[in-house]
Amino acid sequence: MTETTRYTTVAIILHWIIGILLIGMVFFGWYMEDLRDALRLGTEGVTLDQVQFAYNAHKTAGMLVLLLSFGRLAWRLTHKTPGLPAGMKPWEALVAKGTHWGFYALMIGLPLVGWVAASTSELPTMLFNNPDLILPRLPVSQDHDFHELVGNIHGKGAWVLLILTGLHVAAALKHQFLDKDGLLSRMLPFLKG
Repeated sequence: MTETTRYTTVAIILHWIIGILLIGMVFFGWYMEDLRDALRLGTEGVTLDQVQFAYNAHKTAGMLVLLLSFGRLAWRLTHKTPGLPAGMKPWEALVAKGTHWGFYALMIGLPLVGWVAASTSELPTMLFNNPDLILPRLPVSQDHDFHELVGNIHGKGAWVLLILTGLHVAAALKHQFLDKDGLLSRMLPFLKG
């Protein structure tokens, strides 16, 4: 059996699409909250339609991330991945594996918690801002305190995602430029190992 040295094309594509969507969602989420706050303050030019459009776009992207993440997890569990570099210390291997599984928890958990939060809102979630495509509400408490709690968990999860992403990028750059073990070439289509 030959050793796998690169991730599959499907894994690479899903990695980059989901990664870009997730990071974009964090920044768009902050913009969305600023827009909502501007509406509450009566800022001129900000309308309820704009705020609802932004929230619906965020929720639609979240559902897309959820579906893609389930697909990516299924792919990961059914396809061989490259092994870790031979020179990695045991603690580095543990951190690498923990980081990857932490990403899966966030890729699936953040959209699910967001869906719970959306289910506590009075406004329906229109996928693709289409009134004919309403995201079903989950059977959860409609209590305001519960809404605040899940919203807070969702927001804190975004910070965990950013921290984990920073760790992931720093480790990839360390391997590429300090360790020179070609690790980055396994996930970047234009680099050769």
